[in-house]
Amino acid sequence: MSRVDATPERERLLGLVIDLVLREGVIDTSLSAVARSIGSNNRMLLYYFGSKVALLDEAGLRAFDRFPRLREMFVRLGDAGELEERLLAGWEDLSATENLPYLRLYFQRFGVAMRDTEQWQGFIERAGQQWVGWVAEVFQKEGYSANDSRAAAMQIIVLWRGLQFLLLSGVDADQLRMVYATGVRGLLAQLTPRTDFSPS
Repeated sequence: MSRVDATPERERLLGLVIDLVLREGVIDTSLSAVARSIGSNNRMLLYYFGSKVALLDEAGLRAFDRFPRLREMFVRLGDAGELEERLLAGWEDLSATENLPYLRLYFQRFGVAMRDTEQWQGFIERAGQQWVGWVAEVFQKEGYSANDSRAAAMQIIVLWRGLQFLLLSGVDADQLRMVYATGVRGLLAQLTPRTDFSPS
C-alpha cells in the first residue's frame, strides 16, 4: 500500500510504469531500471509507492483496466442465458488477441511471485482465490451447491490457465477452443443443481 494518496504526479508515474510492463515486461528488473526507463528516479518512486513490489503489483492490477473485454468478462458470465454458452463466450473474451499483452504480464508476475512468495503474497492470494470466487458465484446462481460451485469454478480456472499457457506458446486457437468446449460440456454433464433451487 502506498504512503501517498493519488495525485496527478503519482498517476502519471503509474501510467508510465503500466506502459513499460505491458510493452517490455520488467516485473523482474530493478527499481533503478524501472525509474530510468520512465525518466524518474528511485527516490521519487519509493516516495509515491513505498517499494518496487508495491509499485509493480499496483501496475499489474491497474493494467487489467486497460483491457475492457477482459475486465467485463465476469459481468457477461453472470448475465442471463445458457450457462454453457456464457462459459464458452468467456474463453473467447479471455483469449482474444487484444488481451495477449495482459496474459503475458500475468504469467510473468506469477513466475516472479513463485520465487519470492513472501513479498508477492497479495498477488499470490488473488491469483489463487479471486477468479475462483467470481466463477463460483456464477455457478451458485444457476442452482448448484456451494461446494459443487467452487469445485466447478476451480476446474474452469484450471482450463483457462492451462489453455492460456498453450495459447501464448503458439498452439492453434481453434484447437484450444475445441478442447475448452469439450471440457466445459463434460463438466456441466457431471453437475446436478440443488433440488430446492428456484431461479429468482
